[in-house]
Amino acid sequence: MDDIGFNMIAGLLLGYLLGSIPFGLLLTKASGGGDIRNIGSGNIGATNVLRTGRKGLAALTLLLDLLKGFFAVFIATHYLPGGAAFAAAGAFFGHLYPVWLGFKGGKGVATYAGILFGLFWQGGVVYAIAWIGALLIFRISSLAGLLAALCAPVAAAYFGRYDLVALLVACTLIVFWKHRTNIENLMDGTEPRIGKSKG
Repeated sequence: MDDIGFNMIAGLLLGYLLGSIPFGLLLTKASGGGDIRNIGSGNIGATNVLRTGRKGLAALTLLLDLLKGFFAVFIATHYLPGGAAFAAAGAFFGHLYPVWLGFKGGKGVATYAGILFGLFWQGGVVYAIAWIGALLIFRISSLAGLLAALCAPVAAAYFGRYDLVALLVACTLIVFWKHRTNIENLMDGTEPRIGKSKG
């Protein structure tokens, strides 16, 4: 195996290991909040952590889920030439399908932001603006995440990162798949807004 092949595989494994760290679950358990998978939607991400009523814990979960994606790409970029995109893919899929939790993870919105900031910061900025802007306007977490995800491959094409378009299209499609129940709720008007609980 040549160096590039090794770096691709190593980047994928590095990304997966970092991405699969379930910060939402670990933080809620450490703070005495129990198993986040038994609360609200059962998701391990920041939005569900917010349903515990702990805004600071939810913000920390979001930040750490973002950073694990960013650092996976950052490490690969500097130490595994040619492996950055594979590290990004690994981190994203690790968050969604962590082996430690029976492959039942989060929905990928925060980690998606992290890998974008690592791959090309312009895409991360576009994603963050779309995400935060939609959240402020609509107050619906899932809708904000979906709109941000749509912007990612478009930003890659706009900034000339055509090498990333296929990867980001795949990530966006998976984000939509993970949000399929939310999309149904959005269509029938039952998706909860931030600050309101979901039964």
